[in-house]
Amino acid sequence: MIILVLTGSIGMGKSTTARLFAEAGAAVWDADAVVHALYEKGGAAVEAVEAAFPGVTVDGEVDRARLAARLQDSPDRFATLEAIVHPLVRADREAFVARAQAEGRPVAVLDIPLWFETGADGTGVTAVVVASAPASEQKRRVLSRPGMTEARFRQILARQVPDAEKRARADAVIDTGRGLSHAREQVDLLMERLTAPPAH
Repeated sequence: MIILVLTGSIGMGKSTTARLFAEAGAAVWDADAVVHALYEKGGAAVEAVEAAFPGVTVDGEVDRARLAARLQDSPDRFATLEAIVHPLVRADREAFVARAQAEGRPVAVLDIPLWFETGADGTGVTAVVVASAPASEQKRRVLSRPGMTEARFRQILARQVPDAEKRARADAVIDTGRGLSHAREQVDLLMERLTAPPAH
């Protein structure tokens, strides 16, 4: 089975690209969705996060705004949070890959926003795909989000590997800056190339 990592900086169209891969027949795993589930009531990370960051849970689930505020005050605590969350996310990802293989899926896509930032091990990964768009389009998309400010946008960018470096390190780049149909064409072409029978 071909395993792709899909990554990209904030506002680069990664979520849309993941949906296009799913429409093209790939099994898609979403790291952000897994983290959301871990933080919800009954989630596997709730107790450990509350123990490490007292007061960030409300009604039995992690309040992401409170957690973000705590991390903003103490950026050095990111490593503490990652030590709790990353092993749980990794276990979910491994279970997903095993299910996709058992189902005979030809391509699995791992949607991992911070792939380069977390120094993830690429063992078992066929290729890394980066979703990208011009910086002006990225800024427009991000600042149109509810509650987003320029200061918050700059803070997020400061923690992410620059887009130019991601593009340079990628095996393939999906340009999302020229509209949905263009992005879909690129995804479909990549899927065709990956699943085509080998030439004899």
